[in-house]
Amino acid sequence: MANEISYKDRKVITIGIVRELTGLSERQIRYYEERRLIFPERTPGGSRRYSFSDVELLVEIANKIEDGVQTHEIRKEMLRKEKQQTKEDIRRQMIQGQLNAQFGLRRGPSS
Repeated sequence: MANEISYKDRKVITIGIVRELTGLSERQIRYYEERRLIFPERTPGGSRRYSFSDVELLVEIANKIEDGVQTHEIRKEMLRKEKQQTKEDIRRQMIQGQLNAQFGLRRGPSS
């Protein structure tokens, strides 16, 4: 159950619904995808599918664009945040591993 994707991250929302939720046009949404700011999944038929997290991100992107921030600056900030999150995840895993080793705990199906 630990590997299940949160409902916020499941890519199930169509571009039409995203358009209604965000107030953005389909063209704007596709543009943000072209600029590598958003990454929808594609169905076998080629339709885009978005998550609730994507919707939140699109609103954040639109607000930044409205404030005059360029798409390349937004992408740069996203990469920086991603890198920082990766560092934090690695640190958290290392600490968890140290705690597990200290207390003789194991993770996974054999525990």
